[in-house]
Amino acid sequence: MTRILVVYYSRNGATAGMARHVARGIESVAGANAVLRTVPPVSAVTTKTADDIPADGPPYVDVEELRSIDGLVLGSPTRFGNMSAALKQFLDGTGRLWVEGTLVGKPGAVFTSSGTLHGGQESTLLSMMLPLFHHGMVLVGLPFTDKDLRETRGGGTPYGASHMAGEPHSANLQDAERRLCQALGRRVATVAKALKASVDN
Repeated sequence: MTRILVVYYSRNGATAGMARHVARGIESVAGANAVLRTVPPVSAVTTKTADDIPADGPPYVDVEELRSIDGLVLGSPTRFGNMSAALKQFLDGTGRLWVEGTLVGKPGAVFTSSGTLHGGQESTLLSMMLPLFHHGMVLVGLPFTDKDLRETRGGGTPYGASHMAGEPHSANLQDAERRLCQALGRRVATVAKALKASVDN
């Protein structure tokens, strides 16, 4: 099986919903398996730690899980045009894997949710791409040949899937946003399978 890890942080449920649709896209590709993981929030109290297991949803990701994957998809809400501190903290802990070249040549992709249409979606996606470039990953986006990317009135960018939650925030994705999340998952799984096969041969 081709194993794709989907790691996200979600505060109001929109990014979690996107992650589930990305996973559906991954698993629509024969021989591909999606593994959903989240990250704990960052506390303002520096000595406080999160419980080992979240109250609901998928388990917290362990950096060591990155050793056994064939692809990685990251998701985060926008935070002033940047990824969330919680996801950044996780990525900051991957230095040993960077030194070892664990993720070199594997596909990576990103997705985000924002409260407004111009809430920094594309800069947030780019901020998540930077660590993946440093890890030597092959980045996958969404091509404009995808009809939904050209016609969406909500989220959707060539850099990765996105959602416009609005005010007050809504975790309900538009149809086009759901399809774009799934399309991103399919692309990552397809590329991962091809890259894995080329290494195995």
